[in-house]
Amino acid sequence: MTREPPTHPGSASTAFPPRAVSVEGPVRQCDADARAVHSGARPGQAGFSLVELLIVVGIVGLLASILLPPLGQARERARAAVCGSNARQLVVANLQYAGENGGLLVAGAPRMRTENLRRWHGVRDSVAQAFVPQRGPLAPYLGSDGAVRYCPSFIAAPHTGGAAAFERGCGGYGYNQAYLGRVMDRATPQSNFRVVSDLVGVSLERVRRPAETLMFADTALAATAGGVIEYSFAEPRFHPEYLRQRARPDPSLHFRHALAATAAWSDGHVSPQRRTLTWQSGLYEGDASAAGLGWFGASDDNGLFDLD
Repeated sequence: MTREPPTHPGSASTAFPPRAVSVEGPVRQCDADARAVHSGARPGQAGFSLVELLIVVGIVGLLASILLPPLGQARERARAAVCGSNARQLVVANLQYAGENGGLLVAGAPRMRTENLRRWHGVRDSVAQAFVPQRGPLAPYLGSDGAVRYCPSFIAAPHTGGAAAFERGCGGYGYNQAYLGRVMDRATPQSNFRVVSDLVGVSLERVRRPAETLMFADTALAATAGGVIEYSFAEPRFHPEYLRQRARPDPSLHFRHALAATAAWSDGHVSPQRRTLTWQSGLYEGDASAAGLGWFGASDDNGLFDLD
């Protein structure tokens, strides 16, 4: 017997007619979501507008302008600290040298006027060559490689050899050659000095004020085409041989650390110094003032260099 399908009470028929379902809306929404995912935006969420992007860029630029100067200053302070350590190492090396050489400090430039092949920081075989630090008199006291450590803030003008390389190897530091790197005397306190010998440095016993007598400092020489080149002497304000005439050398102290120069004194302490005077003789074409060269100290004399 064939059974009839059950019917609902009160219904007019046992079958429901098919309904047409529209899929146009959901399909379009899925397509939009797929495009949003492909473009990197979240489904159902609009991307940044041009105005919003400009605001973000402006905020980033503002933060950079606030944060970058302190970061630059922090980096320069770190470089100045490294420079101070390098300069102190030179003082210690010179004092060790004196301890093994009868109390005499290292000579700054033996036979400079005749041979010009030796400096406190190196030796060379020809005047057309750069000095080799590993052959210098302080090399045994400067670590395993025997080289003077370069000041991290010293940026030299491009070298082309020859005259431009005449002080290569000093690391951007200069020695108080005028008073410590040779032996001088004078007849009276008012007389000019005369050089007795440039083959040895002065005796430590003659340095009466070691905490106030400069031994090494940041130095350079103004280059003709701009910038600076290495120069291994920290020149005083006046030539000792022409002190009565008050003849000035061109300045070599280099104020490269945020307008300060590292000064290493004969007792081993190091201090930053600000420029108080600059000058130019006209002998060199480079601009000493623009190159950051000059002198520190309140008095216009050689008091921070001499032995008295």
